[in-house]
Amino acid sequence: MIRGCPRRFASALGAWAVAATSALIAIASPAAAETLEQALVLAYQNNPQLNAQRASARATDENVSIALGGYRPRFSATSSLSEVYIENVVRAPGGSVRTAGENAVTTFGATGTQTLFNGFQTGNRTRQAEAQVFAARETLRNTDQTVLLSAATAYMNLLRDAAIVELQRSNVNVLEATLRQTRDRFTAGEVTRTDVAQAESRLAGGRSQLLTAESNYVTSKAQYRQVIGIEPGRLTAAMPVDRFSPRTLAGALARARTEHPTITTANYNLDVAVYQVKVAEGALYPTLLVQGNVNKQFGSNTNIGNLQQFTASIAGQLTVPLYQGGQEYATIRQAKETLGQRRLDLETARDQVVSNVTQAWGQLEAAKAQIESTTAQVNAAEIALNGVREEARVGQRTTLDVLNAQQDLVNARVALVTAQRDRVVASYTVLSATGALSPQILGLKVQTYDPVTHYHQVRDNWVGVRIPDGR
Repeated sequence: MIRGCPRRFASALGAWAVAATSALIAIASPAAAETLEQALVLAYQNNPQLNAQRASARATDENVSIALGGYRPRFSATSSLSEVYIENVVRAPGGSVRTAGENAVTTFGATGTQTLFNGFQTGNRTRQAEAQVFAARETLRNTDQTVLLSAATAYMNLLRDAAIVELQRSNVNVLEATLRQTRDRFTAGEVTRTDVAQAESRLAGGRSQLLTAESNYVTSKAQYRQVIGIEPGRLTAAMPVDRFSPRTLAGALARARTEHPTITTANYNLDVAVYQVKVAEGALYPTLLVQGNVNKQFGSNTNIGNLQQFTASIAGQLTVPLYQGGQEYATIRQAKETLGQRRLDLETARDQVVSNVTQAWGQLEAAKAQIESTTAQVNAAEIALNGVREEARVGQRTTLDVLNAQQDLVNARVALVTAQRDRVVASYTVLSATGALSPQILGLKVQTYDPVTHYHQVRDNWVGVRIPDGR
């Protein structure tokens, strides 16, 4: 048993408690601090995954212009230059007449074709391309949510791990002081060698926990840099975003069924499949087109005496498919099977969204309860540590009892920091699961990307290879 505990030992423990209490405050200092909202803005602007998806949506916009090309005429021009040797033998009175010579033949021509009817394939391809554009926009919106949630998670992970490092570092400092004091007391004959060994063991464990915490911090820092795009600065505490979510699980499910981009994307993909069936069926219809030709030829391939020749023609062409190996029918059947698959994909998406919302809601409720329990745990651990420390002064507690109480408080504070992180991340997860995690809903101070702008810039372009940004 401990006969007495020097006041400097108690002071060290008290200093550790103050340091542990202020760990989160130190990490969240407002001086030159970076907020979660600022991190979300940076991720929205710079994340390569999000920018790549925007480029994919812009590429999909061009499908509409490609489909509209079926309504437009097609023109081509040809030119040729040839040297021709001609030898003619013609019958004449009294024998035959032979003429021979060389001609330089130059030809210029132009052809124009306009499709009048192709089984409604152009119209269906255009509507299909428009559905693809809408699906690409919803996919982009889903990527927005994924990146913003990843950014919020990376931010909170780094904030948590930084706080845990400070807690573990403060714990190691106190354990070092405890070991020094225990050795002094062992020299004075107040404690045994066992007490010294217990303090040494606990210090080694504390240093191991500090190294683990520092490793986790480095990992979270790398993840932050990957998602946000910059090196992290001094982070500030973040608040949950429950105010943007429905108040009940039923309300969250109702919003998710109508707004979540996974469901809306599946709906548009279903439309794409419907129009693909119509396009395939259009191959069974006749095709009607008008073709005009203009041709100017200098010289002749057959007659040395011809100097030039001009021809112009316009013709209508009707093509009726009868049988072409059965490919059209196989394509139609294939399109119908794909349509059935898309219907099942839509049901799968709805079930997945409902499952995600329910799971996220449960995690949020658990995180709220966890904060309450860990807060009570920290308060109880502080009281217990103070009590054990006072009892150790009068010899009613051992060094091991003090070390155990101190470790209990460290664990409780780490659990509280983790619960606070889980609380914020869970609120963003619920918002994402309902399909409402967007810069507009969050009120981020950033110019939002509008895919409609690019769509109108390229939809009716007849010529040109430059994209709107000038490349």
